[in-house]
Amino acid sequence: MDILRTPDERFERLLDYPFNPHYVELDGLRMHYVDEGPEDAKPILMMHGEPSWSYLYRHMIPICAAAGHRVIAPDLIGFGKSDKPSDINAYSYQNHMEWMQSFLEQTDLQDITLVCQDWGSLLGLRLAAENPDRFRAIVVGNGMLPTGDQAVPKAFQLWKNFALYSPWFPIARIINTGSFRTLGPDERRAYDAPFPGKKYKAGARAFPKLVPVKPDDPASEPNRKAWKVLEQWDKPFLTTFSNGDPITRGGDRYMQERIPGAQGQPHVTLTGGHFLQEDSPVQFANAVNDLLKRMDGENS
Repeated sequence: MDILRTPDERFERLLDYPFNPHYVELDGLRMHYVDEGPEDAKPILMMHGEPSWSYLYRHMIPICAAAGHRVIAPDLIGFGKSDKPSDINAYSYQNHMEWMQSFLEQTDLQDITLVCQDWGSLLGLRLAAENPDRFRAIVVGNGMLPTGDQAVPKAFQLWKNFALYSPWFPIARIINTGSFRTLGPDERRAYDAPFPGKKYKAGARAFPKLVPVKPDDPASEPNRKAWKVLEQWDKPFLTTFSNGDPITRGGDRYMQERIPGAQGQPHVTLTGGHFLQEDSPVQFANAVNDLLKRMDGENS
């Protein structure tokens, strides 16, 4: 398998991204993660989706760290500063799950608050359901755990075809299109930084085809098993969806109705597109901090 590693100079002097790099080795692949805040504090695990990387959380990380939390933001394999297999077939839902499971075990994170969006939710919600003793709370913004038993929006089908077949796959423009605000040139450079050539984008192109869209897709049954756990989940579960995402619209109400821990939580609708971390980062971070402040107050 041809494994690519983005040159470090691509990440030099990125706007609003002063974080020191940390790495773990996962079966021959190097995964990068941000680790900010007090080392002995309970961690917030911020999981990005496609085609972004931990840069997406750059405005939220300092706010949550300043509130006294340890913030961990990994780059999924194929993204950011993490290694990138060049073969699109190297990426599967199960491989991503195994990579993240290994990451959890190597870092030995406990008492985790999961913050997730997009594919960060498809992986993160499974991760929490399969390791419930490690997680204390979940916050989902513009994300879901699909099983292939529900119809998918037309917008997703269009996106899937574009990712797989378009000869042009402009990472920064995609993120800009999925945000209400217009990214500046330095921000666009940062989103393009992990991908100096077409071969580096295999992981980003692979994700849409891995979403379960039929009941017999490979991930459908494992996701159903995860839902059985989530339907008994009585720990805090907060939704922070945006008001302008055509792909995940309505997913917040669906989860609020099915997950016991969502009952009585102050769910919020933030202003923004699919990438709500770009549009409402302060409000998103404050919702996380407020949830943890309430939890710690109740436990004190």
